[in-house]
Amino acid sequence: MRSFLRFALLLALALPAMQALRAQSSSSNPDTPANPQAQAQQPAAESQPQQSVQARIRARREARRQAAIHDAYSHMFEIYANMGYLRFIPGPSKQRLTFYAWDTGITRYYNDRLGITVGGRGYYGTAYVGLNQYGLTRPAISEYNALAGPTYRFYMQPRYSFAVRAMGGFARNNFSGDTNGYGGQALGLYPDGNTFAASTAVIGEVNLTPNIAFRLAPEYFFTGFGSTLQASRGFTGGVVYRFGKR
Repeated sequence: MRSFLRFALLLALALPAMQALRAQSSSSNPDTPANPQAQAQQPAAESQPQQSVQARIRARREARRQAAIHDAYSHMFEIYANMGYLRFIPGPSKQRLTFYAWDTGITRYYNDRLGITVGGRGYYGTAYVGLNQYGLTRPAISEYNALAGPTYRFYMQPRYSFAVRAMGGFARNNFSGDTNGYGGQALGLYPDGNTFAASTAVIGEVNLTPNIAFRLAPEYFFTGFGSTLQASRGFTGGVVYRFGKR
């Protein structure tokens, strides 16, 4: 009986000591998380500064892009010197000929996008008129235009841009200068005279520098020689120089 009492007393004293040792070992073990919630918040706190750094980098890149766009397209004036190509009908029953042209003008911009263009052109080609009693089959003909109208940039990047342009004005032709005095009408060409001219174009520009660009502009070109409508397709292309800050 005394042995049982001693064993019970020893067991009662040993149990609190074993619990204290277990608690001490669990608090000192590095693999056991002391505060799981705090450790779960630590990765989020570390990723937050990284996200803010990336946001600042993106903001700086966008600011540089906008500054480059403004630097290229904030000029007040833009002059261009182009060459041109046009498929044109010189007479009511004649086949289309190839016109080659010079094209020059100036655009006054009122903001980065909108400007007014004034320009002049000269077209030169050879019309095939077929066999005739005059012995003339390919007389040289020419046409001259003065045009004006709005230009609007609808897409701008630091390296390139796209714009639309609509111009109207007048045209004068010289279809009889190479007919030995017979006149263009005798060969089936439109008579010499003045008429309206109109052009619609989409302009693409590639910037070599903020002041200098290369341009290509496919277009429809309309004239009214001989009281009829000539709808011609072609393009102009060349060099653009920008100057004068607003």
